[in-house]
Amino acid sequence: MKTLVYIDHFKGEVQPASWEALALAKTFGDAITVVFASAEVANLALEYGADEVLLADDSALEDYRAEVYSSTLSALASEFNVELILLPTTARTRELAAMSAVDLNTGVLTDVTDFEKNGDSFIATRPIYEGKLLEKTVCVGKPVIATIRGRVFPKPQREIGKTGKITNVGAERRSAPTTTIDGYSAAESAVNLSDAAVIVSGGRGVSNNPSLVPPAGMDEKQAEIWRAQQGFALITELAQLLGGAVGASRAAVDGGYIPYSHQVGQTGKVVTPDLYIACGISGAIQHLVGMRNAKLIVAINKDPDAPVFTQSRYGVVGDLFAIVPALTEALRKRLGNK
Repeated sequence: MKTLVYIDHFKGEVQPASWEALALAKTFGDAITVVFASAEVANLALEYGADEVLLADDSALEDYRAEVYSSTLSALASEFNVELILLPTTARTRELAAMSAVDLNTGVLTDVTDFEKNGDSFIATRPIYEGKLLEKTVCVGKPVIATIRGRVFPKPQREIGKTGKITNVGAERRSAPTTTIDGYSAAESAVNLSDAAVIVSGGRGVSNNPSLVPPAGMDEKQAEIWRAQQGFALITELAQLLGGAVGASRAAVDGGYIPYSHQVGQTGKVVTPDLYIACGISGAIQHLVGMRNAKLIVAINKDPDAPVFTQSRYGVVGDLFAIVPALTEALRKRLGNK
């Protein structure tokens, strides 16, 4: 059985879940990997175990444009007669998978957390109702298109220097693209919560340190934000020590304490880290659905009845402004960092 795997990258920086999709594809048979406009990524795909790479190194694919990308992916799927197309779940691939499905007259299984073959069918497991239930579903169309959730499936080991077959293919130009790319600008933050193995998050509680005296001349709101920034400085220090990322609840983002790119939850990022530390977060359901699939959850909160404790393996009832610095210092000694 042939499976087509799309490697999602931007200017050569690959979304790590692409390699997880590749490893999953190889469990079903031959994995044909598709790379658009990057010879470096094509070679990297071979090192991660691709059996064959289709390199569409075409000027029309230099920038992501859904029309050209979807028509090219659909044409390659038909040409190589694949039964399954796997993609990582990203903003780009949600659009790409949907448009390719229209071209191929099939359906899409999105945000898959488990995937198995049963005879001629594929059974996908995916969360529904804000993660409260898991749904098993199938796609009756062929080829089956599925996007997989990151950090759920095993990542293959890289074999540096491994070579293999790279086939050059062109872009499919059915019609002139209706979009143009004028340029790019940097996002407000480079944080990547989706791929972080460790996330330390702060909530509204990071602003509740009455012992901090704000600079003179601040009004009440400015003083609140200033206190929150001091609280997030403690959280950032702990996250950096653990090699992790800084997250936040919606309350912290709405309060102006930290940019939206850090938000975890129903209206932010759904994350699956190995370790999630929630500091001063009460645990509204909108936040819990975004982090409940973490392998280990630790909560720090002054309220012993905070809902976040229902999802936590370990809960610490107390003041985060005393506990987080003590935890950071203890971990620094344990890890041998000065």
